[in-house]
Amino acid sequence: MIKNDLLPHERLDDLQNGYEIIQDPDKFCFGADAVLLAWYARAQAHERILDMGCGTGIIPILLRARKKGSHVVGLEIQPDCAQMARRSVIHNHLEEEITIVTGDIREASAIFGGASFDIITCNPPYMIDQHGLKNARAEKAIARHEILCSLEDVITQAARVLKPRGRFYMIHRPFRLGEILHRMVEAGLEPKRMRLVYPYVDKEPNMVLLEGIRDAKPRMTVEKPFILYKGPGVYTQEALDVYYGKKGE
Repeated sequence: MIKNDLLPHERLDDLQNGYEIIQDPDKFCFGADAVLLAWYARAQAHERILDMGCGTGIIPILLRARKKGSHVVGLEIQPDCAQMARRSVIHNHLEEEITIVTGDIREASAIFGGASFDIITCNPPYMIDQHGLKNARAEKAIARHEILCSLEDVITQAARVLKPRGRFYMIHRPFRLGEILHRMVEAGLEPKRMRLVYPYVDKEPNMVLLEGIRDAKPRMTVEKPFILYKGPGVYTQEALDVYYGKKGE
């Protein structure tokens, strides 16, 4: 892709893993949460993955960069974002490995059928519709606030679309952890792993990574903290490994 192929306000960003992604800063650009979720999710080479609310396709592309799963489907309700994701897939020659579907998370089981995926990933809106200042840009507001779907919608649909013993991976905010765990157990997605993410070692966690397994027995492992920075603008070694690790790691 050359610069002239991009739409107004778009840019082509190097993911430092052999792939690039089209982004529009006026709408929404991916952050550390997407990178961490793609790293945290476990998937075997034969497994099918669904990324719910894929935005511009960052998590499907990162998953394939790490050789996770046999095929990744991205579900995105906003047509412009879904089309941007498709163009990034084509640009990276990943058409055989990634499919982008325009559709509503709340209708995932109707779109794909029950028990149709081995793995589900989701980086959902963190704020409830009434919480916090909404961004004036519709795309950013939808990405950050539960305007078009709720936490309950995400978890309920994930449980329906996952195969028995399928795995659900999500990144969210710690302030909603009680609600998240309750919703997961209620839907039959037993929490199995949890890892809190801290910006600095002496700060409070600002993200939480979770793994749930459909119809599993209760027992959860709380893993060691993940620290992003050791100083202003300086990543820890573990964060560097996540961002710049080789394909397949």
